[in-house]
Amino acid sequence: MARRNLVGPEVDALDLGAVFRALADENRRSVMTELAADRSDNERGCNSFNLPISKQTQTHHFRVLREAGLVDEIDYGNRKGIRLRRADIEKRFPGLLMLLGSESPGGTTPR
Repeated sequence: MARRNLVGPEVDALDLGAVFRALADENRRSVMTELAADRSDNERGCNSFNLPISKQTQTHHFRVLREAGLVDEIDYGNRKGIRLRRADIEKRFPGLLMLLGSESPGGTTPR
C-alpha cells in the first residue's frame, strides 16, 4: 500500500507558541518525552504509545503535534506512523528536547 507523508510547517515557520500549546497537554508531552528519549528516531506506530485515551483522541493529539511541527505522520491507509522531527526541533529550539527528556513520567521535572 502506498504511504503518504503528512508534514507540518517548514523548520523556519515553527512557532514557539504553537509548540508550547502542543506540549501543554500531558498526553502529547508524554509522547514527545518518549520520542525524545529514543535517540534512534525510528518511525513509531501510533498505537505503540501507552496512552489512556480513545483512538479518536489519540488521532487528535498526533495531529496537534504534527501541526505544531514536532512530528511527521506517515499515513499507510489503515494505520499511521509518526517520527520525531529531531533535527528541525534542535535547529529551531535548541535544548527543547533535552528539557523534555529530563521530565519524569507523570509530567514533573526531577529536582
